[in-house]
Amino acid sequence: MADNGGKKPNANAKAKGSGGGGGKKKEVKKETGLGLTKKKDENFGEWYSEVVVHGEMIEYYDISGCYILRPWTMAIWETMQTFFDAEIKKMRIKNCYFPLFVSPAVLEKEKDHIEGFAPEVAWVTKSGKSELEVPIAIRPTSETVMYPYYSKWIRGHRDLPLKLNQWCNVVRWEFSNPTPFIRSREFLWQEGHTAFATKEEADKEVLEILELYRRIYEEYLAIPVVKGKKSENEKFAGGLYTTSVEGATSHCLGQNFAKMFDITFENEKGEKAMIWQNSWAYSTRTIGVMVMVHGDDRGLVLPPKVASVQAIVIPVPYKDVDTEAIFDACLKTVETLNEAGFRVEADLRDNYSPGWKYSHWEMKGVPLRIEIGPKDLKNNQVRCARRDNSAKVDIPMNNLVEEVKEMFAKIQQNLFDVAKQKRDASIQVTRTWDEFTEALNEKKLILAPWCDEKEVEEDVKARTKGEIGAAKSLCSPFDQPDLPEGTLCFASGKPAKKWTYWGRSY
Repeated sequence: MADNGGKKPNANAKAKGSGGGGGKKKEVKKETGLGLTKKKDENFGEWYSEVVVHGEMIEYYDISGCYILRPWTMAIWETMQTFFDAEIKKMRIKNCYFPLFVSPAVLEKEKDHIEGFAPEVAWVTKSGKSELEVPIAIRPTSETVMYPYYSKWIRGHRDLPLKLNQWCNVVRWEFSNPTPFIRSREFLWQEGHTAFATKEEADKEVLEILELYRRIYEEYLAIPVVKGKKSENEKFAGGLYTTSVEGATSHCLGQNFAKMFDITFENEKGEKAMIWQNSWAYSTRTIGVMVMVHGDDRGLVLPPKVASVQAIVIPVPYKDVDTEAIFDACLKTVETLNEAGFRVEADLRDNYSPGWKYSHWEMKGVPLRIEIGPKDLKNNQVRCARRDNSAKVDIPMNNLVEEVKEMFAKIQQNLFDVAKQKRDASIQVTRTWDEFTEALNEKKLILAPWCDEKEVEEDVKARTKGEIGAAKSLCSPFDQPDLPEGTLCFASGKPAKKWTYWGRSY
């Protein structure tokens, strides 16, 4: 849990308050929790908790593992939703909504699928004080909710493809180490469920959706990803195969669910055939990944593309100056930038010092701070300070829109480049078991040659199991490095078939 008391901001960011004095400072500190008490490199878990609370992304709720998503978070989610929804509509995928509740008979119909979710399924057992005759499950995912109706709606080849998506919440009753965004008992997501006449159509869509997920991560959240395929052990329960960018997955379900729910159609030859299905989803977990990748010891760092407020304008008045003229310049700057299509606000509160405001908006991760003081007013300019690298530059007012647009592009690209450099630096290529375990203990992202056998992966998990979690395969990248003939699997000594990324499951 975050320490809501916080810590005093830097000397140049102390709150003076309207009346000044130590008492007022203490009151402001208590109100805002300004300043982090933990450092990212020293206590990552507690740092993360502080950042998402002090950055006003979430508030803790009185049910463990459930969190209030504040407007600062919802604006990010809505930006990603707007992009993704428009793209899937271009693919003729339509939105729908299915109920939250699932009957036990339907949920348990697909054994392999529900076994993967059984420990996380929440059940409604009472109505008021009366016990329900038959308990009702709350969806952990919607295959078993939707597919009985696909069976009803799909009769002939003219009913295909059937391509539906829903924006909804799901409940997975996590019991171990709930973490905002990353491991919560309820979260928001989209889930697409599509049906085709042929495997070729399904395979094509799997990769098209995966590319959209790559774009969300790389173009919007400025996080580099690796597109690849999950192992048999790590694939979606009940599916044929799973592709991934690690924060979002696109599954080919094959015909397993079609068999279980009797989803058949009459093809063009008049023959009865099974459909081919896909399912795919990304969730609010993506936001947690963004916080972890870009955040620093001052708080959130938001990419301009998803930031609720892309720039904050702050007046910097001195004694005996025309504050009204400075405030007017701030409002004019906001108006100009908003008219140009940017998301910009001014912080004109007079009970906080400019320094305190700097720290406050830095904590919330606003990409750009625009300062206007007497000197700026005189020179018809503004001073801009970037959140990502703290660089400052003076910009003429008559060139403001073009300069700010370019600055946002540079911030977005720099966040991606820095994240990629850190990611690449953390990758360790290993070829032997000893090299693998050493890299694992150093918390590296490991790329190792693998024989692609389920039993070997299970053995790796068993041999590496410890207090901080066992090793697990992440994905085999589509873009495979060269695998010289005779290369052996790091774990079994058998001939290697592919390179695969590995890490610890925490």
